[in-house]
Amino acid sequence: MARVRITQVSSTIDRPQTQKNAIKSLGLGKINRSVEREYNDSLKGALTKVQHLVKVEEI
Repeated sequence: MARVRITQVSSTIDRPQTQKNAIKSLGLGKINRSVEREYNDSLKGALTKVQHLVKVEEI
């Protein structure tokens, strides 16, 4: 599977709890924090919930 770099670009203030939980499960929490993950179905689901808060780049 492909590896992706996920960077949080927007705050979770005033967002629903499900979006806050998705950001936390991705290992993010602060703006401009990045993580590298293997792209799979569960990651795809979490990214769909917060696509407006993150930037995703294929490595």
